[in-house]
Amino acid sequence: MKFTLKIWRQKDAKAKGGFKTYTVDNISPDTSFLEMLDILNNDLVHKGEEPVAFDHDCREGICGMCSLHINGRAHGPGTAATTCQIYMRKFKDGDTIVIEPWRSAAFPVIKDLVVNRSAYDQILQAGGFISVRTNSVPDANAIPISKADADESMDAAACIGCGACAATCKNGSAMLFVAARVSSLAKLPQGRVEAARRAKAMVAKMDELGFGNCTNTGACQAECPKAISITHIARLNREFLSAKFKD
Repeated sequence: MKFTLKIWRQKDAKAKGGFKTYTVDNISPDTSFLEMLDILNNDLVHKGEEPVAFDHDCREGICGMCSLHINGRAHGPGTAATTCQIYMRKFKDGDTIVIEPWRSAAFPVIKDLVVNRSAYDQILQAGGFISVRTNSVPDANAIPISKADADESMDAAACIGCGACAATCKNGSAMLFVAARVSSLAKLPQGRVEAARRAKAMVAKMDELGFGNCTNTGACQAECPKAISITHIARLNREFLSAKFKD
């Protein structure tokens, strides 16, 4: 298969970026999207040109590093999949593919397709933890938790913090990410101790970092590689309002 790639190139955070066109040929349909970029970079290196910088790590849909906007969609033309789980058979031979970094004010471009997503780390540091003892292993049945609550907590905890939700949202909101983190702890007894402080602190940090407001368009849910539901946003709102009323 042969493809024309229009890739965003930007030397650093201060430089003015732009699209540059490349061609890759003899690509197997079973090649992953990131492997295709590896092939492109190999060709560029052999030509004496600078390779395209892009994030990657596990390449198993776990780490969330492979954050690319492909033809206007976060992570590309797949449902509940990260960029590394997209294969070139998803495209047609001869297609032109536009590849960009996340477009969000809170995720500034570092170089080419790499963005700084440390804003999510700062939100987690603001309240995404519990202060109970974790150095010893309690009996599994010491704190009974219903299966429904445990399942819902684990569904929320599946968030990999890739940033697709904020990059997709027309307002650049990180509500789905924050909601997933808050909800994963709110459904467990260990997370109830600091529930009020957590909701307020994480929302405040999100606002401080320049993320936009949620208007419930549902775009974040549609593009989330872990298919996390926006119902968790409703729980975050309840947790936040409850904390404010207590104040």
